[in-house]
Amino acid sequence: MNTFAPLRTALRNSKRNLGIISNSYNQSKDQATNPAINEAEKIVGYPTSFLSLRWLLNDEVANIALHLRKLIGTNHPLLSTARDLLINKQSPNWGLIVLLISKAGGVKKEVSHVDCDITAGILHSQRVLAEITEMIRTSNIIHKSILQMDLNDPDYKDLNFGNKLSLLTGDYLLSTSFGELAGLKNHDVNEFISTCLRDLSEAQFIEPRDKQNKPLPAPPLKEQKDVKIPNQFDNEILQISEVLGNAKAEWTLRHLLDGASLLAKCCQGTLMLAGHSKSFQKQGYLFGRNMALAWQACRDQKIFETSKNESFSLVCAPLLFHIQFDPSYYEKIMECTKNGNVDYSGIKEAVRSGPGLEKTAELQEELSSNAQEALIEFPDTEARSALANIIHSLQ
Repeated sequence: MNTFAPLRTALRNSKRNLGIISNSYNQSKDQATNPAINEAEKIVGYPTSFLSLRWLLNDEVANIALHLRKLIGTNHPLLSTARDLLINKQSPNWGLIVLLISKAGGVKKEVSHVDCDITAGILHSQRVLAEITEMIRTSNIIHKSILQMDLNDPDYKDLNFGNKLSLLTGDYLLSTSFGELAGLKNHDVNEFISTCLRDLSEAQFIEPRDKQNKPLPAPPLKEQKDVKIPNQFDNEILQISEVLGNAKAEWTLRHLLDGASLLAKCCQGTLMLAGHSKSFQKQGYLFGRNMALAWQACRDQKIFETSKNESFSLVCAPLLFHIQFDPSYYEKIMECTKNGNVDYSGIKEAVRSGPGLEKTAELQEELSSNAQEALIEFPDTEARSALANIIHSLQ
């Protein structure tokens, strides 16, 4: 009996099913791999695209990929989500960030050779946590592909099928992630990584929202104060009335809950697994938080590099800063969202004419500097240099 036959079959099926998705799109020229990410992957021992290999070989995920063929020809956002997850090589893989933080921090406790990768200096538990980080993030992205639908919509049947795939795929990845987390048998890591799920859920309930449950900007405050969004190490109490309508604070809170806290707490958690002190764990948290927010600010700016009438988040930093600059523009945004006919190209033109992009660039520079400051506390190693290079590549 050939012991490797099932594995070869799974590989063949997964490759074929995932190819169905990627071949349905023409990969654009601007999606070349980021050199800083390539160099960083060499440091941690293998390409981090393989972090999810054993998940993709699973029969459930392979079957889901096969069912995605049925959505081709519809406008369900799950298709574009799948494309971005499979072929987008510009944004840093969060599992890679966790592995680099692990290697940069080193191991401060005695471990067996079985638990530690001698060549890369990373614990097996830290690699598992890196996988968990990427899968929780992926499940959240997939869950946000769910559409609110009208029963009278002629495409209701196909769109509802897409919703089922989004829900079941996201739930499968999320439940498996927390099963892996429990397998680490570390109560402290389990507890505060689990709070990431709370944060991701809270992000979906920040008002206002449109008919598709997508976030909309809050009415701009007359007085824009410098409001600090506290982290888990602060004892400050957040006044939500001072946040919503305050461009910088609102943007920070929304994106902190909707992913940045996940990377921050996983960077903290991987240092905890290696036996580091709480003060050093805090530096990992601060790096992850600022790194994720800096990446989001960079992504928000790139939206306005093209004039295409493609949809984008209406709580992106440039638009929020523009509304702060011109409060009357808020009513225009609300009016077009009510009609369901948003002129995204017109919004881009309006934002380009104001200070929104400049303020977003300043915000990204501030966040990148904060991430660099947290890195100073780490030993001067190639892993730390790789993290610094990734930050620089986002600018």
